[in-house]
Amino acid sequence: MIWEPSLLSLQVTIVASGLILVLGLGLGIWLARTDFPGQILVSTLLNLPLVLPPSVVGYFLLLALGRGSPVKEWFGIDLLFTWHAGAIASTVVALPLMVESTRAAIANVSPELEAAARTLGSTELELLWRITIPVAYRGILAGFGLSVARGLGEFGATLMVCGSIPGRTQTLPLAIYDAVQSQKYDLANVMVLIMTAIAFTLLWWVRLLERQKEKGDR
Repeated sequence: MIWEPSLLSLQVTIVASGLILVLGLGLGIWLARTDFPGQILVSTLLNLPLVLPPSVVGYFLLLALGRGSPVKEWFGIDLLFTWHAGAIASTVVALPLMVESTRAAIANVSPELEAAARTLGSTELELLWRITIPVAYRGILAGFGLSVARGLGEFGATLMVCGSIPGRTQTLPLAIYDAVQSQKYDLANVMVLIMTAIAFTLLWWVRLLERQKEKGDR
């Protein structure tokens, strides 16, 4: 009862983490390095999952993935009530943390340092990978750690698009809810301790990165 939701949560989190890293890094760099009409609108839309109730995010995902959507009708891909939908839900809910942390970290890189690299002949891509990201990596990793923790603990949106099917879509947060509903408190206590330990470890790692950054800035 414990291992199935634990392994499923790990599977969902690994996939979501990969998506968060790629999408969050790309969007964060884009927002930090470009200035275009509608940028505030784009940034606001990306951050909506942070403030909307998870059930609302889940409803939007139902519309985006369910009957009548391009994903279902055009491509014939049925993602609802599979663990893949859970990975998408975790990604959508946690992505804003990665985007904003990356954007802030990239924006805080010294323009003089980047200008010096340009005068030495670095292209924009070389500048990004050799200077900007290495300088901003602590902020990027901190955002990634927070995003992973948030994605691991996702409940509401996941329930909307996956349901809670034991062995198929029931992640740890959903299993905890079902255990409490069934008054299986001993089982719930064990799973709560697992979730708390993982979340504590990730947050502790983020705080270490932030402290190292603060020391490096002095």
